[in-house]
Amino acid sequence: MNKTRLIAGSLALLFAATACGSSSYDATPVPAKPTPAPATPAPAAPETCKNALQSYAPDVTLPPPGAMPDGTTMAKIQQYGRLVAGVSADSLNLGSRDPISGKIQGFDIDMINAVADAIFGEPAPGQPHKVELRVISSPQRLPVLQAPRKDGAVDIVARNMTINCDRWTKIAFSAEYYHSGQKLLVQRDMKEQSLKQLSGKKVCTPTGSTSYTNMRKENPDIIPVTADTDTGCLALFQAGEVVGISGDDTVLAGDVAQDPYARVTTAGQISDEPYGLGMNSGQVDFVKFVNGVLAKMKADGDWQKSYDTWFLKALGPAKPPVAQYGRVAP
Repeated sequence: MNKTRLIAGSLALLFAATACGSSSYDATPVPAKPTPAPATPAPAAPETCKNALQSYAPDVTLPPPGAMPDGTTMAKIQQYGRLVAGVSADSLNLGSRDPISGKIQGFDIDMINAVADAIFGEPAPGQPHKVELRVISSPQRLPVLQAPRKDGAVDIVARNMTINCDRWTKIAFSAEYYHSGQKLLVQRDMKEQSLKQLSGKKVCTPTGSTSYTNMRKENPDIIPVTADTDTGCLALFQAGEVVGISGDDTVLAGDVAQDPYARVTTAGQISDEPYGLGMNSGQVDFVKFVNGVLAKMKADGDWQKSYDTWFLKALGPAKPPVAQYGRVAP
Protein backbone atom coordinates (compact mmCIF):
# COMPACT_ATOMS: atom_id res chain seq x y z
CA MET A 1 0.00 0.00 0.00
CA ASN A 2 1.55 3.30 -1.06
CA LYS A 3 1.60 6.63 0.72
CA THR A 4 -1.33 8.11 -1.23
CA ARG A 5 -3.47 5.11 -0.38
CA LEU A 6 -2.61 5.42 3.30
CA ILE A 7 -3.59 9.09 3.29
CA ALA A 8 -6.93 8.29 1.65
CA GLY A 9 -7.58 5.62 4.25
CA SER A 10 -6.71 8.01 7.04
CA LEU A 11 -9.23 10.52 5.72
CA ALA A 12 -11.95 7.90 5.72
CA LEU A 13 -11.15 6.99 9.31
CA LEU A 14 -11.12 10.70 10.23
CA PHE A 15 -14.68 11.09 8.94
CA ALA A 16 -15.72 8.01 10.90
CA ALA A 17 -14.07 9.29 14.08
CA THR A 18 -15.74 12.69 13.86
CA ALA A 19 -19.26 11.31 13.32
CA CYS A 20 -20.97 13.03 16.23
CA GLY A 21 -23.71 15.64 16.61
CA SER A 22 -23.09 19.11 15.22
CA SER A 23 -25.27 22.19 15.58
CA SER A 24 -25.66 25.16 17.84
CA TYR A 25 -27.16 22.77 20.40
CA ASP A 26 -25.58 19.96 22.37
CA ALA A 27 -26.28 16.61 20.74
CA THR A 28 -28.13 14.08 22.85
CA PRO A 29 -27.83 10.28 22.81
CA VAL A 30 -29.74 8.17 20.33
CA PRO A 31 -30.89 4.62 21.03
CA ALA A 32 -28.39 2.00 19.88
CA LYS A 33 -31.08 -0.70 19.65
CA PRO A 34 -34.69 -0.61 18.45
CA THR A 35 -37.16 0.56 21.09
CA PRO A 36 -39.68 -2.20 21.95
CA ALA A 37 -42.76 -0.02 21.43
CA PRO A 38 -43.16 3.15 19.32
CA ALA A 39 -44.30 6.39 20.95
CA THR A 40 -47.35 6.46 18.67
CA PRO A 41 -48.88 3.21 17.36
CA ALA A 42 -48.16 2.69 13.70
CA PRO A 43 -51.20 2.37 11.42
CA ALA A 44 -52.10 -1.10 10.30
CA ALA A 45 -50.24 -2.23 7.22
CA PRO A 46 -52.35 -2.27 4.07
CA GLU A 47 -53.03 -5.68 2.61
CA THR A 48 -51.32 -4.62 -0.59
CA CYS A 49 -48.88 -1.78 -1.03
CA LYS A 50 -49.60 -0.58 -4.53
CA ASN A 51 -47.43 2.52 -4.55
CA ALA A 52 -44.91 3.18 -1.78
CA LEU A 53 -44.12 6.61 -3.28
CA GLN A 54 -47.57 7.98 -2.46
CA SER A 55 -47.41 10.35 0.49
CA TYR A 56 -49.94 12.68 2.09
CA ALA A 57 -50.90 15.69 -0.02
CA PRO A 58 -49.75 19.01 1.47
CA ASP A 59 -52.19 21.72 2.42
CA VAL A 60 -52.77 24.46 -0.16
CA THR A 61 -50.61 26.95 1.74
CA LEU A 62 -47.96 26.72 4.43
CA PRO A 63 -48.54 28.56 7.72
CA PRO A 64 -46.25 31.59 8.18
CA PRO A 65 -42.92 30.84 9.88
CA GLY A 66 -43.14 31.34 13.63
CA ALA A 67 -46.93 30.92 13.63
CA MET A 68 -47.54 27.18 13.59
CA PRO A 69 -51.19 26.22 14.26
CA ASP A 70 -51.97 25.29 17.86
CA GLY A 71 -51.93 21.60 18.64
CA THR A 72 -49.91 20.62 15.58
CA THR A 73 -46.65 18.71 15.55
CA MET A 74 -45.02 21.82 14.10
CA ALA A 75 -46.24 23.91 17.07
CA LYS A 76 -44.64 21.41 19.45
CA ILE A 77 -41.36 21.66 17.52
CA GLN A 78 -41.60 25.45 17.61
CA GLN A 79 -42.15 25.33 21.37
CA TYR A 80 -39.14 23.05 21.79
CA GLY A 81 -37.01 25.68 20.08
CA ARG A 82 -35.41 23.67 17.28
CA LEU A 83 -35.99 20.88 14.80
CA VAL A 84 -34.24 17.66 15.85
CA ALA A 85 -32.97 15.68 12.87
CA GLY A 86 -31.23 12.35 12.45
CA VAL A 87 -28.52 12.61 9.79
CA SER A 88 -25.25 11.14 8.56
CA ALA A 89 -21.92 12.84 9.19
CA ASP A 90 -19.80 10.67 6.91
CA SER A 91 -21.69 10.55 3.59
CA LEU A 92 -19.82 13.08 1.48
CA ASN A 93 -22.18 15.45 -0.38
CA LEU A 94 -25.24 14.10 1.46
CA GLY A 95 -24.32 14.72 5.08
CA SER A 96 -20.67 14.98 6.14
CA ARG A 97 -18.59 16.98 8.55
CA ASP A 98 -16.36 19.63 7.03
CA PRO A 99 -12.96 18.94 8.66
CA ILE A 100 -12.14 22.67 8.66
CA SER A 101 -15.33 24.26 9.96
CA GLY A 102 -16.61 21.22 11.85
CA LYS A 103 -20.09 21.77 10.41
CA ILE A 104 -22.16 18.96 8.92
CA GLN A 105 -23.25 19.88 5.42
CA GLY A 106 -24.66 18.38 2.25
CA PHE A 107 -27.82 17.82 0.22
CA ASP A 108 -29.71 16.11 3.04
CA ILE A 109 -28.77 18.90 5.43
CA ASP A 110 -30.16 21.47 3.00
CA MET A 111 -33.51 19.65 3.12
CA ILE A 112 -33.51 19.73 6.94
CA ASN A 113 -32.59 23.42 7.05
CA ALA A 114 -35.45 24.25 4.70
CA VAL A 115 -37.96 22.49 6.97
CA ALA A 116 -36.56 24.29 10.02
CA ASP A 117 -36.72 27.67 8.28
CA ALA A 118 -40.36 27.04 7.34
CA ILE A 119 -41.16 26.55 11.03
CA PHE A 120 -38.96 29.21 12.63
CA GLY A 121 -38.04 31.57 9.81
CA GLU A 122 -34.71 32.05 8.08
CA PRO A 123 -31.82 32.82 10.44
CA ALA A 124 -30.13 36.21 10.45
CA PRO A 125 -26.88 36.42 8.43
CA GLY A 126 -24.13 34.50 10.19
CA GLN A 127 -26.55 32.76 12.57
CA PRO A 128 -27.27 29.00 12.50
CA HIS A 129 -30.54 27.40 11.50
CA LYS A 130 -32.69 26.27 14.43
CA VAL A 131 -31.69 22.65 13.98
CA GLU A 132 -30.17 20.05 16.26
CA LEU A 133 -28.37 17.43 14.19
CA ARG A 134 -28.02 14.00 15.77
CA VAL A 135 -25.67 11.71 13.90
CA ILE A 136 -27.16 8.25 13.46
CA SER A 137 -26.16 5.03 11.71
CA SER A 138 -28.27 3.27 9.07
CA PRO A 139 -29.76 0.76 11.58
CA GLN A 140 -30.90 3.65 13.83
CA ARG A 141 -33.01 5.40 11.22
CA LEU A 142 -36.30 3.74 12.17
CA PRO A 143 -35.80 3.39 15.96
CA VAL A 144 -35.11 7.11 16.46
CA LEU A 145 -38.44 7.92 14.81
CA GLN A 146 -40.30 5.47 17.03
CA ALA A 147 -38.72 6.25 20.41
CA PRO A 148 -39.99 8.84 22.92
CA ARG A 149 -38.01 12.10 22.81
CA LYS A 150 -36.46 11.43 26.22
CA ASP A 151 -34.97 8.23 24.80
CA GLY A 152 -33.32 9.98 21.87
CA ALA A 153 -36.12 10.37 19.37
CA VAL A 154 -35.85 12.83 16.50
CA ASP A 155 -38.49 14.79 14.61
CA ILE A 156 -37.24 13.84 11.17
CA VAL A 157 -34.60 11.68 9.49
CA ALA A 158 -32.67 12.72 6.38
CA ARG A 159 -30.15 9.97 5.78
CA ASN A 160 -30.46 8.67 2.20
CA MET A 161 -33.37 6.44 3.24
CA THR A 162 -35.23 4.54 0.53
CA ILE A 163 -39.02 4.64 0.56
CA ASN A 164 -40.55 1.16 0.53
CA CYS A 165 -43.73 -0.60 1.62
CA ASP A 166 -42.21 -2.39 4.60
CA ARG A 167 -40.90 0.84 6.11
CA TRP A 168 -44.29 2.49 5.67
CA THR A 169 -45.63 0.01 8.25
CA LYS A 170 -43.17 1.43 10.81
CA ILE A 171 -42.76 5.13 9.95
CA ALA A 172 -44.14 7.73 7.54
CA PHE A 173 -42.37 9.24 4.53
CA SER A 174 -42.43 12.52 2.73
CA ALA A 175 -42.85 12.58 -1.00
CA GLU A 176 -39.69 11.55 -2.87
CA TYR A 177 -37.05 14.26 -2.67
CA TYR A 178 -34.26 12.50 -4.57
CA HIS A 179 -34.08 9.53 -6.95
CA SER A 180 -30.97 7.41 -6.55
CA GLY A 181 -29.90 3.96 -7.75
CA GLN A 182 -27.65 1.20 -6.44
CA LYS A 183 -24.32 0.63 -8.18
CA LEU A 184 -20.91 -0.93 -7.52
CA LEU A 185 -17.54 0.58 -6.52
CA VAL A 186 -14.28 -1.33 -7.03
CA GLN A 187 -10.56 -0.66 -7.36
CA ARG A 188 -9.55 1.09 -10.56
CA ASP A 189 -7.45 -1.85 -11.80
CA MET A 190 -10.22 -4.46 -11.36
CA LYS A 191 -11.69 -5.86 -14.57
CA GLU A 192 -15.00 -6.85 -13.02
CA GLN A 193 -17.87 -4.47 -13.75
CA SER A 194 -20.90 -6.01 -12.03
CA LEU A 195 -21.96 -7.79 -8.86
CA LYS A 196 -22.68 -10.91 -10.90
CA GLN A 197 -18.93 -11.22 -11.54
CA LEU A 198 -18.01 -11.14 -7.83
CA SER A 199 -19.23 -14.59 -6.68
CA GLY A 200 -17.28 -15.80 -3.66
CA LYS A 201 -15.84 -12.34 -3.01
CA LYS A 202 -16.52 -9.92 -0.15
CA VAL A 203 -18.52 -6.78 -0.85
CA CYS A 204 -19.61 -4.23 1.77
CA THR A 205 -22.99 -2.56 2.23
CA PRO A 206 -24.33 -0.51 5.16
CA THR A 207 -26.10 -2.46 7.89
CA GLY A 208 -29.89 -2.28 7.77
CA SER A 209 -29.96 -0.82 4.25
CA THR A 210 -31.92 -1.85 1.18
CA SER A 211 -28.52 -2.12 -0.55
CA TYR A 212 -27.83 -5.34 1.35
CA THR A 213 -31.09 -6.96 0.22
CA ASN A 214 -30.67 -5.82 -3.36
CA MET A 215 -27.09 -7.12 -3.53
CA ARG A 216 -28.10 -10.53 -2.23
CA LYS A 217 -30.86 -10.73 -4.84
CA GLU A 218 -28.48 -9.72 -7.61
CA ASN A 219 -25.89 -12.36 -6.65
CA PRO A 220 -26.57 -14.74 -3.73
CA ASP A 221 -23.01 -16.09 -4.02
CA ILE A 222 -21.39 -12.83 -2.91
CA ILE A 223 -20.00 -12.82 0.64
CA PRO A 224 -21.73 -9.82 2.24
CA VAL A 225 -19.87 -7.66 4.75
CA THR A 226 -21.69 -4.87 6.58
CA ALA A 227 -20.69 -1.70 8.41
CA ASP A 228 -22.81 0.73 10.43
CA THR A 229 -21.70 3.71 8.35
CA ASP A 230 -20.82 4.44 4.75
CA THR A 231 -17.32 5.42 5.80
CA GLY A 232 -17.05 2.09 7.62
CA CYS A 233 -17.43 0.36 4.27
CA LEU A 234 -14.88 2.70 2.70
CA ALA A 235 -12.38 1.95 5.47
CA LEU A 236 -12.81 -1.82 4.94
CA PHE A 237 -12.38 -1.34 1.19
CA GLN A 238 -9.20 0.70 1.63
CA ALA A 239 -7.82 -1.87 4.06
CA GLY A 240 -8.33 -4.63 1.50
CA GLU A 241 -10.95 -6.42 3.61
CA VAL A 242 -13.52 -6.25 0.79
CA VAL A 243 -13.14 -6.00 -2.99
CA GLY A 244 -15.96 -3.55 -3.47
CA ILE A 245 -18.81 -1.50 -2.05
CA SER A 246 -22.39 -1.65 -3.28
CA GLY A 247 -24.66 1.25 -2.47
CA ASP A 248 -26.49 4.30 -3.73
CA ASP A 249 -24.77 6.27 -6.49
CA THR A 250 -24.81 9.39 -4.29
CA VAL A 251 -22.80 7.64 -1.58
CA LEU A 252 -20.39 5.98 -4.00
CA ALA A 253 -19.70 9.34 -5.66
CA GLY A 254 -18.58 10.62 -2.26
CA ASP A 255 -16.38 7.55 -1.75
CA VAL A 256 -14.63 8.12 -5.07
CA ALA A 257 -13.94 11.72 -4.07
CA GLN A 258 -12.07 10.38 -1.03
CA ASP A 259 -10.15 7.58 -2.76
CA PRO A 260 -8.25 8.14 -6.03
CA TYR A 261 -7.89 4.36 -6.47
CA ALA A 262 -11.64 3.73 -6.53
CA ARG A 263 -14.11 3.89 -9.38
CA VAL A 264 -17.83 3.35 -9.86
CA THR A 265 -18.26 0.66 -12.54
CA THR A 266 -20.00 1.24 -15.84
CA ALA A 267 -22.60 -1.46 -15.09
CA GLY A 268 -26.11 -0.11 -14.80
CA GLN A 269 -27.85 0.39 -11.49
CA ILE A 270 -29.49 -2.70 -10.01
CA SER A 271 -32.31 -0.86 -8.27
CA ASP A 272 -34.23 2.36 -8.00
CA GLU A 273 -33.72 4.10 -4.66
CA PRO A 274 -36.30 6.85 -4.08
CA TYR A 275 -35.27 8.87 -1.03
CA GLY A 276 -37.84 10.15 1.44
CA LEU A 277 -37.61 12.15 4.64
CA GLY A 278 -38.72 9.91 7.51
CA MET A 279 -41.14 10.95 10.26
CA ASN A 280 -43.20 9.31 12.98
CA SER A 281 -46.19 7.45 11.53
CA GLY A 282 -48.61 9.23 13.85
CA GLN A 283 -47.62 12.72 12.70
CA VAL A 284 -49.55 13.04 9.44
CA ASP A 285 -49.81 16.82 9.89
CA PHE A 286 -46.03 17.11 9.94
CA VAL A 287 -45.66 14.92 6.85
CA LYS A 288 -48.09 17.18 4.98
CA PHE A 289 -46.17 20.24 6.15
CA VAL A 290 -42.82 18.80 5.02
CA ASN A 291 -44.33 17.90 1.65
CA GLY A 292 -45.38 21.52 1.29
CA VAL A 293 -41.82 22.65 2.03
CA LEU A 294 -40.38 20.21 -0.53
CA ALA A 295 -42.90 21.32 -3.17
CA LYS A 296 -41.89 24.93 -2.59
CA MET A 297 -38.17 24.05 -2.88
CA LYS A 298 -38.77 22.28 -6.18
CA ALA A 299 -40.87 25.15 -7.53
CA ASP A 300 -38.66 28.08 -6.56
CA GLY A 301 -35.32 26.56 -7.57
CA ASP A 302 -33.88 25.87 -4.12
CA TRP A 303 -33.86 22.12 -4.77
CA GLN A 304 -31.98 22.63 -8.03
CA LYS A 305 -29.48 24.95 -6.38
CA SER A 306 -28.74 22.36 -3.71
CA TYR A 307 -28.38 19.54 -6.24
CA ASP A 308 -26.04 21.55 -8.44
CA THR A 309 -23.91 22.40 -5.42
CA TRP A 310 -23.45 18.84 -4.19
CA PHE A 311 -23.96 16.44 -7.13
CA LEU A 312 -23.79 18.13 -10.53
CA LYS A 313 -20.05 17.61 -10.96
CA ALA A 314 -20.06 13.92 -9.98
CA LEU A 315 -23.44 12.74 -11.27
CA GLY A 316 -24.38 15.17 -14.05
CA PRO A 317 -27.60 17.17 -14.53
CA ALA A 318 -30.81 16.09 -12.81
CA LYS A 319 -34.27 17.45 -12.14
CA PRO A 320 -36.30 17.07 -8.94
CA PRO A 321 -38.50 13.97 -8.83
CA VAL A 322 -42.23 14.50 -9.29
CA ALA A 323 -44.11 14.14 -6.02
CA GLN A 324 -46.82 11.51 -5.76
CA TYR A 325 -49.70 12.06 -3.37
CA GLY A 326 -52.92 10.22 -2.60
CA ARG A 327 -52.12 8.32 0.60
CA VAL A 328 -55.11 8.29 2.93
CA ALA A 329 -54.47 9.23 6.54
CA PRO A 330 -55.30 6.44 9.04
